[in-house]
Amino acid sequence: MLRSELAAFDPVERAGHYAEPGAPFDVLKAQEAASAANGLPADVAAEVAKLEAADRVIFHFPLWWFAPPAMLKGWFERALVHGRTHDVDNRFDTGRYQGRKALFCVTTGAKASESGPDGKEGDTRLHLWPAAYTLRYLGFDVLEPVLVHGVHGYHRGARKLELEARLRRVLAGQAAVIAGFDDLPVMRFNADADFDAEGRLRADRESFSAFISHPDGDGSKAS
Repeated sequence: MLRSELAAFDPVERAGHYAEPGAPFDVLKAQEAASAANGLPADVAAEVAKLEAADRVIFHFPLWWFAPPAMLKGWFERALVHGRTHDVDNRFDTGRYQGRKALFCVTTGAKASESGPDGKEGDTRLHLWPAAYTLRYLGFDVLEPVLVHGVHGYHRGARKLELEARLRRVLAGQAAVIAGFDDLPVMRFNADADFDAEGRLRADRESFSAFISHPDGDGSKAS
């Protein structure tokens, strides 16, 4: 099992990472050129090698200000290298990671009751959708997230003890999550054929998310 600790990864993409960054600095062109020349930054090359070796990728992180932490976004920007993990001809239904699966294991400070479609904190699944769609872009099958709500450091007394006991149960259950990994439900996304020549969702195709829906719809078909 390969592991990455993102706290030790530089999440900021910049010209200084490349021997010949080009001027003006164009991230996609710099990544593509470095990939073609086998000259990716060492830390990025290590992350790409892990991705290419993996059939399953699990991301553990807390929801932070209604989104994954900036560190993860930075990892996406640097490690999902244009010209190596994707390009114009290899994305979505033709992505290079077809047949591989990704899972988000996520904690939130908010209660479960606050984190659904009608919750004050907003629907956690929608907060995670852009990150999930990033992996969908690469061709991954993205599994429905494993969510643990109400996790923060302000519990006291009996509530703190209850949280600690609940988290011990969650950790003990991780082995079962791994054992049943291939049976976990998969998030649904529209196929390439669901869009017209202008990239718009066809009128006769189902919407699976409020992020991609029909102009007169409200996303209520999302599942």
